[in-house]
Amino acid sequence: MRTQVAIVGAGPAGLLLSHLLARGGVDSVVLETRSEQYVAARIRAGILEHSSVELLESAGLGARLRAEGDEHRGIHLQWPRERHHLDFVELTGRSVWVYGQTEVQKDLVAARRAGGQEIIYEVSDVALHDVDSDRPSVTYADRSGAVQRLDADVIAGCDGSFGPSRAAVPAARTFERVYPYSWLGILADVAPSTDELIYAWHPDGFALHSMRSATVSRLYLQVPNGTDPASWSDDRIWDALATRLGHGQNGWKLTPGPITDKSVLPMRSRVQTPMRHGNLFLAGDAAHIVPPTGAKGLNLAIADVALLSRALIARIRENDPRLADTYSETAQRRVWRCTHFSWWMTTMLHTSGDPFDAELQLSQLRWVASSRAGATGLAENYAGLPIFI
Repeated sequence: MRTQVAIVGAGPAGLLLSHLLARGGVDSVVLETRSEQYVAARIRAGILEHSSVELLESAGLGARLRAEGDEHRGIHLQWPRERHHLDFVELTGRSVWVYGQTEVQKDLVAARRAGGQEIIYEVSDVALHDVDSDRPSVTYADRSGAVQRLDADVIAGCDGSFGPSRAAVPAARTFERVYPYSWLGILADVAPSTDELIYAWHPDGFALHSMRSATVSRLYLQVPNGTDPASWSDDRIWDALATRLGHGQNGWKLTPGPITDKSVLPMRSRVQTPMRHGNLFLAGDAAHIVPPTGAKGLNLAIADVALLSRALIARIRENDPRLADTYSETAQRRVWRCTHFSWWMTTMLHTSGDPFDAELQLSQLRWVASSRAGATGLAENYAGLPIFI
């Protein structure tokens, strides 16, 4: 089988890339090791930057987002006895949207199915070949176990941090930071107790009140690495959230509800460079991972794909390699800006147990909340820089 672009990975990065390529007249085939149901059900990011929303709308993917998503003007920053609202729209003219990755995935699957996109799920033994030549290919075993080969002009690795694509870049340099804490995250069938997200610093550890819809809340607690989610009972989780989020503070109340999902997410940053080798291009988690504190993971994948689709369309349709040749360098300018912002938010809000660190964090939080310059810096990074910078 042959196509112009072989895309490894059918998550949001891979499917959005196939969608944008198709709009530019470039064919692709998408390979995915998991089942369609598994990919659709993965609970991941829930915040879309202003630029991400603009891109999805321009690609014809914004109807359900606008109808069912929730636009937020900003966030709340909190520490004991104080809560401050940062209005991103007033500060930067840009908002964010609460719209879960599962919903983005549904929209992309529907759009690609309507476009006749070939997506091959549940493949195994995926291997990339001759990526530094003009005849790259991908081999894999289909559901029956038969070995297949997909020839292409270009391979796009959108298969995350554990897929084969990132390992196919020889002599890549990796920068990594593993944080000494994780998030215990829950989904609860209860209406959110807040209008916009609450980022809370507390001596017991960080807490975040987020949401997925008008009836489903998403909440997080800082916990030690290696925590077993089963060691936290539902009552213990709600008690810790109430304490850290300030239940009863200035009349605000946290409403508990049935917990439907409970998991632990380690916190780490990783950036691999370059994001291209020969005719292999990396996008999304295959090239970089950030802690979720800055809400950047999905948005970085969208930005990568926006750049990569333009580069591949220009190269394949117009025989113009300039954007492809500068793709890695261009993408990584935004990657490192978002990596720094994610690190900054993470280190400002997560406690270490060191009293000196705690006083520095509180000083930083007070400055952000009281300084227009500080608040604007946070708002500009959180709501998102333009994709094409």
